Amino acid sequence: MLRVTQNTTGVICKRLARNISCTAQVSIDQRWREEHGLPANPNEFGPLTNLPDYTFLDGRPTPMGSNQKKRLIKQQTIAAKIVTLNKELDMAKQRYQQLQQQEKEQRQQIMQAKLKPKGKLMLENLKK
Repeated sequence: MLRVTQNTTGVICKRLARNISCTAQVSIDQRWREEHGLPANPNEFGPLTNLPDYTFLDGRPTPMGSNQKKRLIKQQTIAAKIVTLNKELDMAKQRYQQLQQQEKEQRQQIMQAKLKPKGKLMLENLKK
């Protein structure tokens, strides 16, 4: 009989009826990486992926690798998208303020165009 259980570390154990256990090895501990501020995938970025494999002794710059170029292009497109979305937000805020100002002016025009008091009330207001 085969039982599948989960222990405290989150590793699934397969136990036979005779209490012989076989555990799968956890290759990357995600919680530890997250607690230490590391990315979930160790090959995502870091000195091994971002820096060149070699350097010239005379100080010439080393050419970029193909994946490094792809990452650079991807980051540039993301940055461009952020800039355009930020401009759209600024335009939306400005348009909202203009609409609020127009509505306020329209209310003032309506209040000024309403009927005004006549007779005694008007004379009393003029004296003040």
